[in-house]
Amino acid sequence: MIAGKSGREDQGLQQLLWSGCVTALAVAGLATWGDRRRANRTDPDDVGFMPWPLVLVLAMIIAAVLAALALKAG
Repeated sequence: MIAGKSGREDQGLQQLLWSGCVTALAVAGLATWGDRRRANRTDPDDVGFMPWPLVLVLAMIIAAVLAALALKAG
């Protein structure tokens, strides 16, 4: 438990961290889907502007950090 925090506040913090982790994983799933669509496009000249692999990597790092913080808070 973090110094000066009650158990109820820790649960709220842990729930917030887990929901952030789930959101980051959802963004990673969206980035995977977007990169797959970009790779399988029918028109090779129709390139997008989103760096899907970078979005995927950043989302996974954020999810891992938030999960670690949530486990430590609990």
